[in-house]
Amino acid sequence: MDAITLGKAGLQGWRARVADVVAEPVARRAGLADEQVRAAIGGLFLALSVFYVAAAVRRLASGG
Repeated sequence: MDAITLGKAGLQGWRARVADVVAEPVARRAGLADEQVRAAIGGLFLALSVFYVAAAVRRLASGG
């Protein structure tokens, strides 16, 4: 599994629509491919999701 495939895993629903709107202008300015920008956005959303789930599990485990 490469980084682009992993990043795309985080793009579902409204997150995919946000990435579609943002990817082209950011890619032009940064000199990157649209797919790279979409993957970066997806990776960010995926990382945030994991962070929130881990924080919820920690709160649950600590009883509060």
